[in-house]
Parts: sequence; structure tokens; C-alpha cells
Amino acid sequence: MAAKKEISAGGVVFRKQGEQLEIQLITDRYGKTSLAKGKMEPGETIEQTALREIREETGLNGRIIQHVDMIAYTYQHPEYGEVDKEVHYYLVEALDGNLQAQIEEIKGVAWHTPEEAWRLQRQGGYDNNDVILSKALTMLGINV
Repeated sequence: MAAKKEISAGGVVFRKQGEQLEIQLITDRYGKTSLAKGKMEPGETIEQTALREIREETGLNGRIIQHVDMIAYTYQHPEYGEVDKEVHYYLVEALDGNLQAQIEEIKGVAWHTPEEAWRLQRQGGYDNNDVILSKALTMLGINV
């Protein structure tokens, strides 16, 4: 039997506060540093999924600037067995909304300088997000 396929999407959310660029990171339910993301729902495009998940998890409305990358991995689901997962990440500019963690899904959300965001990702994030954050920062003109 072919593995079940699951598509998720999310983003590296940024904003400019005056001259200072800030990057949003979430703390997931396991206490790890991560990026807002979630599963695609029927009838949605991958882009719509990314923006909806960011809005649901962090309270912010965003605008997609460009596709950053996609990571793929396989995991064991208790019910479906092997699942092939694709996660698409976008560079997303925060437009408006109130920063507020969706406590059912995540533990926290905060803004960081790019350097701090990179340090937190390297210390307490998922390894496969290193390339996502690194590419997004490069797109924003930041070298880490």
C-alpha cells in the first residue's frame, strides 16, 4: 500500500519596526523553536494554507513574498502507518493583527532580531528548519 501523503504549509514571518527587521518564531507544544505551519484543508491552495495557519497560530495576517523551500520527510502515524509529508514554507510579511499564540496548538509566539532568531533556531529548533530559516534570512538580505 502506498504511503498516505500529507501537505502542510507555513512561513517565515517578518516585519520591519523602523529600520529593525524582526523574525517571528513560535514555541511548539513540545517546547521546540519552530515556524507557524499546518495541514492543508480540502479546496485550499498551498499558499492559502500557509496564510491561514499563520493567522490561526499567531493572530497575524500576512502577505506572501516568495516561496522559500519545501522539506519532505516520512513519519509513522498511529492510524495510517507511514505518511509522506511535504511542508512548503513561504517568506511572509506581517501586515496586521494582534500577535497571540493559539494555545491549543502552540505554547508561544514572539518577535526576534534575525541574529537572535537564528541562534534560537540553532539551539532549540528542528534541524530541517535550519535551511528554511537560513534561506529566508538570505532573501531578506541577512547573512547568518
